[in-house]
Amino acid sequence: MLRERHRTVPTKGADIAVFEYGVDPRPDAPTLVFVHGYPDDHRVYHPVLRELAPTHHLVAFDTRNAGRSRTLGGAGFTLGELVDDIFAVLDAVDTPGGVRLVGHDWGSIQGWAAVQDERADGRIVDYTSISGPDLRHFSRWLRRRLREPRLMPQGIGQLLRSWYVALFQLPVLPELLWRSGLTRRYELAARRNVGTDPIRGLALYRVNMFSEEIPPRSRRVSAPVHVIVPLKDPFISPKLVDGLEDLVEDLTVTSVPGSHWWIAARPRAFAELLDPALRHAPADQPGG
Repeated sequence: MLRERHRTVPTKGADIAVFEYGVDPRPDAPTLVFVHGYPDDHRVYHPVLRELAPTHHLVAFDTRNAGRSRTLGGAGFTLGELVDDIFAVLDAVDTPGGVRLVGHDWGSIQGWAAVQDERADGRIVDYTSISGPDLRHFSRWLRRRLREPRLMPQGIGQLLRSWYVALFQLPVLPELLWRSGLTRRYELAARRNVGTDPIRGLALYRVNMFSEEIPPRSRRVSAPVHVIVPLKDPFISPKLVDGLEDLVEDLTVTSVPGSHWWIAARPRAFAELLDPALRHAPADQPGG
């Protein structure tokens, strides 16, 4: 049974539902903070949290478009506002040993922006990214591949993987699809209820993609970054890691034989990447 402590953190435009697990925070050990993607909420991390809870202080939260978090009048969904939410959560939660940030899908996109923010200095110890690119890197990567003939198949392949991004820009139709059965199909596959989160989360794409909204400024990342690449991800090309060394000083890339939601399908393997010491502990023992 995963014991959960819940609190609400008010931010500009939202009340963020924050959940803590595991041991008490310690000054000699960073807290792991998990940011989920679309159309999930914090529960997508429950399988790996069970693996890590006996030995780690863990924090997960519902982003302002999901789960038990609520937006207020005039709330926005820009990447900058989502990053502000991350730092509001860090301000509210006791993390004397610093933070190890983990992001999946849209949570990974937010994480990339967070580790490039000056507020991360001395606070975010390292960053683990799964299935979500830095938006500026993605743009540079794609433009180059559509410009150079030898790389063009990679660019076209990624555009085909990203078909849903264009679909989500359309009015009405995406909402109808989610209401007419797509939500139920996703819930059966994910084995958890997502309610109206898919419809609420469409704002992520409509505000931040194909718009004039300027992403948070980019700067070279000095904290260590670990990019986990599910090789069977239908949405993100494994080739998107090419060129990341220009953005990250200390980069590790690990390929795994899984699909987009590998983090929930293989929680033990995920936990062992976050804490290699678990590789030497039996799966039915604390930490397993």
